[in-house]
Amino acid sequence: MPKRVLITGITGQDGAYLAELLLEKGYEVHGIVRRQSSTVRPRLDAVQSRTDLPLDQLHLHYGDLADGGGLVRLVGKIQPDEVYNLAAQSHVRVSFDAPEYTTDVTATGCIRLLEAIRDVGIHPRFYQASSSEMYGKVQAVPQTEETPFWPRSPYACAKVFGYWATVNYRESYGLHASNGILFNHESPRRGETFVTRKITLAAARIKLGRQKRLALGNLDSKRDWGYAKEYVEGMWRMLQQPEGDDYVLATNETHSIRECLDVAFGFVGLNWHDYVDIDPKYYRPAEVELLIGDYSKAKKKLGWEPHTKFKALIELMTEADERLLRDQAAGKPILSY
Repeated sequence: MPKRVLITGITGQDGAYLAELLLEKGYEVHGIVRRQSSTVRPRLDAVQSRTDLPLDQLHLHYGDLADGGGLVRLVGKIQPDEVYNLAAQSHVRVSFDAPEYTTDVTATGCIRLLEAIRDVGIHPRFYQASSSEMYGKVQAVPQTEETPFWPRSPYACAKVFGYWATVNYRESYGLHASNGILFNHESPRRGETFVTRKITLAAARIKLGRQKRLALGNLDSKRDWGYAKEYVEGMWRMLQQPEGDDYVLATNETHSIRECLDVAFGFVGLNWHDYVDIDPKYYRPAEVELLIGDYSKAKKKLGWEPHTKFKALIELMTEADERLLRDQAAGKPILSY
């Protein structure tokens, strides 16, 4: 019998890459999706377009982290061997505008899922998607698993709650539970409102004459950016260990948004200074200035390390966005993910 896995947030960047990886490994993959009027899910469409995958092993279920009773029913029905909690209101700037909703889904949603597992009485291996944003006003450089948290947004506060809830259920109930403290991880599947994808898509659009200007906020923020497709491999490796634990996944490099602009616009032969405007509405009420992660524990215990570094990643994304736009213009199926 194949292992059975449940993924929340399966329609997101990480969820789609993880589903793809686990199908390749022979898992029976179950994903929770919210009921919407549109069934267009471009990231999953890209996965389902692959003829080399056992797509009969991919199953989608309507559900929501805001619905505890529904989670109990789904967990009881699916009886997963592994659970990956990737769902969240994950946009930091939006969390300032919708703090209560962000907390309900990102923090309380984690508890609802953990309680569903406990109520059903099964013992799957559990992965919680924690975030480098938890470090916020950083207390050490680089950040490790031992660095204290100082969250600087409602999103980060909610993620800190989910982190400690996962540790608590590991210690209180013996659950094989792990936190992946993932630093920024990007890809052509990244949402268009996140700054790297916003930049790479704008560079491609401006190059092709479909956009004139790009508005951004703080260009001096520095982040540790890696490739999402590689990071989901780290998630899976965490749940293959004898015991649950907490791990940083990062590149141990930091780059500014200005550098991202340099690479993306340079890749299409443009000077970003000619096209970028600063708009105060994109500034956060409390900024996180510098994130850089030390992944040495993951390398030692999981055998995981990043391979796609910053410049190659941004170029990969810019090239994919240019191809995506050309495919759109030609009326081709949009599967350039």
